[in-house]
Amino acid sequence: MIKITSLVCAMCLVLPTVSFAEQSVNGQDFINLFEKLSGKQPGIRKGHAKGVCAVGTFTPNQAAKQYSISPLFNAPSKTNIRFSMGGGNPHADETSRSPRGVGVQFVLENGDVHNIAGLSTPVFAGKSPEAFFGLLSTLVPDEKTGQIDYAKVKAYREQNPSTLGQFNWLQSHNPPASYVSSRYFGVHTFYMVDEKGAKHAFRWTMVPEEPEQVLTEEQMKTFPKSFLAKRLEEGLAKGKVHYRFQAQLAKPGDALTDPSVQWPAERKTINLGKLTIESTGESGCDLTNYDPNLLSKGFKPSDDKVLKLRSTAYAISFAKRLTGQ
Repeated sequence: MIKITSLVCAMCLVLPTVSFAEQSVNGQDFINLFEKLSGKQPGIRKGHAKGVCAVGTFTPNQAAKQYSISPLFNAPSKTNIRFSMGGGNPHADETSRSPRGVGVQFVLENGDVHNIAGLSTPVFAGKSPEAFFGLLSTLVPDEKTGQIDYAKVKAYREQNPSTLGQFNWLQSHNPPASYVSSRYFGVHTFYMVDEKGAKHAFRWTMVPEEPEQVLTEEQMKTFPKSFLAKRLEEGLAKGKVHYRFQAQLAKPGDALTDPSVQWPAERKTINLGKLTIESTGESGCDLTNYDPNLLSKGFKPSDDKVLKLRSTAYAISFAKRLTGQ
């Protein structure tokens, strides 16, 4: 049973105080909450609703075989890619300070698939499902006024500091100028399993070979709310885009189950291969469920509770999407 925090407001004699009582939730509760935040949106993903498809090829680095027996490293594989905006709004403002997302499904030579799903921020918005759910709950608009009570949001963040890392990062970094000018982070810990059965804890990153670019303050004010899909199409028409797919290896003491904590930059990083984005994929990714727990042999998920919950939430969202709900 997972515990989360929900808002209970009490008035004191001098100043209002905010306390947070616990209640239990599951994947369905997250889907219900997403629909409260962004509306029902029939047939649309409940998270990362606004996005665009692309296709490409992954060329593995043979040196990665010393860390994992995965067939991902045996031969090049086709990739089915989706870039997206965070949240459940299919009309999200693309100049906003919100996370961008990426999902990649590698279709291996033997027919297996291997999924990854990441963010443009190096950390997640909470250390646990309960912290994340509690934060999202404070963002539900008041039924009477239709407004978000940002005092409640601030109070929750102060009482739950694991929700501050991603927020602070977004405030200090302007949004990406395009989907393919941003670095992406896996945020969760996984394990590569070698031929001796030894497990190597790591977190992946996708690093663009071209310099990263962000919107200027002026562009954030003047750009239209939708421009990223067009920029991706125009950019890929001029040539392919290349990413280095990397793994940052953990050291003893690193947070293996807390995605709100970033590992030190000096951790050893190995090159897993090159992801080449070749063209936009029209609607080719619409029926793909980018569950990051769907891994090829030679990889294992960690015990990160946020990572584990993704499978349930993704499955419910996928089923609703297929049935037009």
